[in-house]
Amino acid sequence: MRLGIVVTDAAWLTETMGLIDAVRDRGWEAECFLTDTGVMLLADPGFVRRAREGRAQVSVCEHSIAHYAEGKVDTAALAEHVVIGGQYQDAELVRRCDRVLVF
Repeated sequence: MRLGIVVTDAAWLTETMGLIDAVRDRGWEAECFLTDTGVMLLADPGFVRRAREGRAQVSVCEHSIAHYAEGKVDTAALAEHVVIGGQYQDAELVRRCDRVLVF
């Protein structure tokens, strides 16, 4: 099972991290796409740790980074673990995942 999690608001940080952990505990795969203020999840050390550990495949909307997180998130430091892209990554998440939750 592959669960897609689309985060459009930073207010969903706690729920998103809990879902990532629960999905991995079941032996499933998790994939996240961050857009709008959801890109601010990349400013949270716990979320970034999960991405670096490979607990979830993470991609982010570059336009949203420029609009909401410019200077607040070091995308260069995350480039090895996070795909910096666009809405195409969201479309690919929907295609690849068995179920998708949108926050």
